[in-house]
Amino acid sequence: MASARPLPTDPIAEARRQWIDHGWGDAADGMVAVASVMRTQQLMLSRVESALKDFGLSFARFELLRLLAFTRGGALPMASASARLQVHPTSTTNTVDRLERDALVRRGAHPTDRRATLVSITDAGRELVCAATERLNAEVFGAPGIPAEDLRQLVGILARFRRGSGDFLDPAEPPEPL
Repeated sequence: MASARPLPTDPIAEARRQWIDHGWGDAADGMVAVASVMRTQQLMLSRVESALKDFGLSFARFELLRLLAFTRGGALPMASASARLQVHPTSTTNTVDRLERDALVRRGAHPTDRRATLVSITDAGRELVCAATERLNAEVFGAPGIPAEDLRQLVGILARFRRGSGDFLDPAEPPEPL
């Protein structure tokens, strides 16, 4: 999603100038923050998708496989997967449909809750997500393009925003591994 050639000026800085010129100076910094985060998300997602392309995975498919691989038994109820990934159950169902079609996960009955559907990672899914994780760590996560100290500050700022927006509560104790 990055431009083939960098633009000669920053369009978000120009938008800030326009915001101020049109009398919205009190909202200009907020507009710049939102636009900058959204553009940064596009750039980061482009890098992630490029790294995952050879594996035939989208980031959503990767996240679900990685979540299942992190669990002790390699399985979760679909509702739990939706909650942990913070996506609508319909999105989880669509992702599971695609992963199941590719034999990377399988659906099954929950052993104690007849209303729940369990999604389990297959051996092929586990192999694929391990290889994809190695690639993401090497090409994206290990070198995100932000100096380490800035990265720590950014993560803290974004976590405070997310917490303040009701995205999560601080747990009393760290949760047990899945």
